[in-house]
Amino acid sequence: MHPTKKVYIAHTGGTIGMQPGNHGWAPKRGAIRTALDNAQFLHRPGLPDYDLEEFEPLLDSAEMVPDDWLRIGRRIEAKLPDYDGIVILHGTDTMAYTASALAFMLENLRRPVVLTGSQVPLCLPRNDAWLNVMTSMMIAANEPIPEVCVFFDDKLYRGCRTRKVDCDSFAAFSSPNYPPLAEAGVSIEVDWKHVRIAPAGERAIRLHERMDSNVGVLWLFPGIREEFLRNFLRPPLKGAVIQSYGLGNGPTSSRGFTDALREATERGVVLVNCTQCLAGRVSDDDYETGRGMAAAGMINGFDMTPEAALTKLSYLFGLGLSSERVRAEMQRDLRGELSSVPVKYANQ
Repeated sequence: MHPTKKVYIAHTGGTIGMQPGNHGWAPKRGAIRTALDNAQFLHRPGLPDYDLEEFEPLLDSAEMVPDDWLRIGRRIEAKLPDYDGIVILHGTDTMAYTASALAFMLENLRRPVVLTGSQVPLCLPRNDAWLNVMTSMMIAANEPIPEVCVFFDDKLYRGCRTRKVDCDSFAAFSSPNYPPLAEAGVSIEVDWKHVRIAPAGERAIRLHERMDSNVGVLWLFPGIREEFLRNFLRPPLKGAVIQSYGLGNGPTSSRGFTDALREATERGVVLVNCTQCLAGRVSDDDYETGRGMAAAGMINGFDMTPEAALTKLSYLFGLGLSSERVRAEMQRDLRGELSSVPVKYANQ
């Protein structure tokens, strides 16, 4: 007989455990525990045992802030050594931010951390919650994937490659620039050639607790005014993701636009050029407008999602690194978040 696997489930809030109230749907304490305990199919042979913890307060993920990432990270650091894997029940709206942040905050990860949730509350008869929860538990218990992941609609994605792309479909998430790590059909098939290898040695999991909140995201739009840009770039801002057009282009014929960028970079603000397009990567030397962005001091964000780029900036500044060091590390692959640098994978 094989020993029963066991997972730790942290319920942080989100649609999956919501109930209708006087002002709309809201997280309901105890709803997930009652539902899971009463679901007989979760207690059949072949499924892992679980311990469930409900956070206080339970949050709609639109209310999440970096302190909540830290609270989740601390529970992962404390619980993971005693479990085969961890499942985080989380709202969908900011799940990609939390998954990206945890990917950077957690070092020496050797077992899976799977974030999941649902588009329809578990209390409704037709929902996507049960399959997401059950499959996430099975992956966390049985697949030695040493990454922070997002599982949704039969696909497991690398957390720092994930974006929410649809608010009406069960297929709410995608990984536009990286293949799924696993797909769940009749069986769960892991694509091991795309899974990062566990760190060498016996180093314990480590949580980097400090995330610097002096970072932001700016979406370019036709007619953006110089004063708007300058106000955004004012201190205490340390770094920003600039979501540019296409391959990394911006209105660089505007002297005020480029001057504002250049002045910010000269005083140490790290500006990362990421495309507004859902898929693809920045190539800032193809067009004159892209070269102008680089000439103003912006660095290439390659194929990072804006969620990954933002949380990576927060993580690096939280380490106390200088602006120059942050610039260099932003262009180096740390957790599989970008494809500019070859990394070692499990089949290599």
